[in-house]
Amino acid sequence: METYQALDMAKERGLDLIEIAPMARPPVCRIIDFGKYQYQKNRQEKTQKTKQKRIEIKGIRISLRTGQHDLETKVKQTEKFLQKGDKIRIEIILKGREKSFQFQNLAKEKLQEFIKLIPIEVIIEREIKREGRGFNIIIAKRENK
Repeated sequence: METYQALDMAKERGLDLIEIAPMARPPVCRIIDFGKYQYQKNRQEKTQKTKQKRIEIKGIRISLRTGQHDLETKVKQTEKFLQKGDKIRIEIILKGREKSFQFQNLAKEKLQEFIKLIPIEVIIEREIKREGRGFNIIIAKRENK
């Protein structure tokens, strides 16, 4: 149908002529109420947003002096977060002379030890990295396929 004919039909009905697929040959148009069309489109986008799975990055902080029992408690908390599907940023904070080179190796070992304590199989999203006052690493639960 010619464009001017379609425009006349739309005016007669009190509606709008809207181009739906401009790249198609010939272009596809519809005669509909534009306000209603926008409302439905916004509604559809909103429902798609709510259905998206949101992954949070939770943080766990330890230090070189964190005791074994406290580590086990933090491992349980980490396990809960991983079961929910969250990613975990494990941080080890260094204070004072702990920032010296000898203690940096101990801090990395402590992080590795902490990850080994986690009973769930994990993947390392980001390797151990020096940031600010210490080191951190990001882990996530391994998906079994």
